[in-house]
Amino acid sequence: MGGSDGKFRVMLVDDEPMILRSLKAAIPWDELDLEVVGEAKSGDSALKLARELSPHLVISDIRMPGMDGITLMKELKADQSRRLIIFISGYGEFEYAREALREGAFDYLLKPIDHEELTETIARAAKTLERQMADDRMLHSVKVLSLLARERMLTEFIEGSRSPLQHMQWLEDSELEDGYTMAVIQLDHYPRLNQQWSMDEKRLWLFAVRNVLEEWSVMNGGLTVFPFRSGEWVLLLPSLTRDRQETIGRDLVGLIKRYTKLSCSVGFSGGMAGIDRLGVAYETAVRALYRRFYTGAEGVFPGGGESEAEQSGGLKYPKQLESLMVESIRTLNKERLLELLDETKAYIGEHAISREMAERLLFELSVVLYRQFEHMKVTFEWSLEELLQQFQSSQTLQELMDVMKSRFGQWMTDSRTGHSRDNVQAVIGKAKAYIAEHYQKDLSIEEVSELSDLSIGHFCTLFKQTTGYTFLEYLTECRIEKAKSILRNTNVKVYQVAPLVGYQDPRYFTQVFKKITGKTPSEYREEATTAM
Repeated sequence: MGGSDGKFRVMLVDDEPMILRSLKAAIPWDELDLEVVGEAKSGDSALKLARELSPHLVISDIRMPGMDGITLMKELKADQSRRLIIFISGYGEFEYAREALREGAFDYLLKPIDHEELTETIARAAKTLERQMADDRMLHSVKVLSLLARERMLTEFIEGSRSPLQHMQWLEDSELEDGYTMAVIQLDHYPRLNQQWSMDEKRLWLFAVRNVLEEWSVMNGGLTVFPFRSGEWVLLLPSLTRDRQETIGRDLVGLIKRYTKLSCSVGFSGGMAGIDRLGVAYETAVRALYRRFYTGAEGVFPGGGESEAEQSGGLKYPKQLESLMVESIRTLNKERLLELLDETKAYIGEHAISREMAERLLFELSVVLYRQFEHMKVTFEWSLEELLQQFQSSQTLQELMDVMKSRFGQWMTDSRTGHSRDNVQAVIGKAKAYIAEHYQKDLSIEEVSELSDLSIGHFCTLFKQTTGYTFLEYLTECRIEKAKSILRNTNVKVYQVAPLVGYQDPRYFTQVFKKITGKTPSEYREEATTAM
């Protein structure tokens, strides 16, 4: 963390006041982008002051009363290993200075001090600090981005999109080309739990489940695990037999119940190969989970076979009709949805299948449509269990179709009168309020989309459509507005403003501030003060 305007902080240590004054006056600190933040006259007082000011660079006499320079350096580097120390020593202390270099000093200079030589040494130290900071930022960014990009890339492939992230395909090909099985883990009764939990409780429980799954994955050879939708996780494993799927599924259900007391179900895909099959793997794993609605909550549902509808009577599941219905829901086209339901009725009639088979096919289709509504953050006054009960009480195909048309048609009508748009505004409004309340934290898009009960991709689209900003643009604007308010209305030092508005690196904060306002924070404060 730098000083004013993100400058690196320097501390001077010498028991001679004249040398301290000379160092402060003779070195062009501003030109070197450095700031002297403290002075000490002994090793003991220097250590105490350093722990308060956290300097990046310490320039110290090697011989001082009490704690000597080398002992001080060891203590300072124990606190912060990348801190730089420049020693000043007398001619008679050459061996001592050489020991200091062996112990990790950046450099040393002999007395009497040549200020030009010292300036050059300090300039080299400043460049080293800049490289260190750049390396730290890069390392942090690579770690965070590699994880997020990996998850985002897999998510986008599952959703069927082909984004610029496709060029990162090499991340997964080596793992997925040899064959894999996908497991989709869903919390049972999640909509009800989501209504009961506060935001903090929800974050805690979902974090706990993810920890259980990640630990299991590492211990059992999983390829990766990540949250896909709220209350749902995707786990990729080397190809599994159906028996092995059963065993692993029971293991996961048991672990999650033991450590979180939450009930979940696990659906598996069949064997897949290649990253481009992720979407098919997800679809088949979720279809396996549909059987939960026949057997009750908390189950393990192996994949690899055909859907329930295809296993009897030789009827092929009407996937094309399903895709068109999902699209009609996305576009709130009620008339088209009703037409497609009529086509589905005709399709079933043409094959003259049994009532039980028709009921299963329509219920499987209803689950797909229900999940689409759920994904769009729709509040239902009815459940899938209630729909199944209505199916079971229907006596004819027409009655079955009437149940579907009544349930889904009514919601479409409500949506087109503005309910859906109001709902989107409410969700994005909630996200904006959360950003305004937590902008000073290391706020991630995953956290805010989780708050909104939307996938990251869906949240990004709705947020940009509603606000006109990307999530990062909006967060940055919010932070800079808060920083401007602090600079106008308080005497907080510039380098202290950065962490107050969510930036741990004051130098980066200054760059962002200047990019948006055209001024450094100090320039902005000076102009604001002058205008008052």
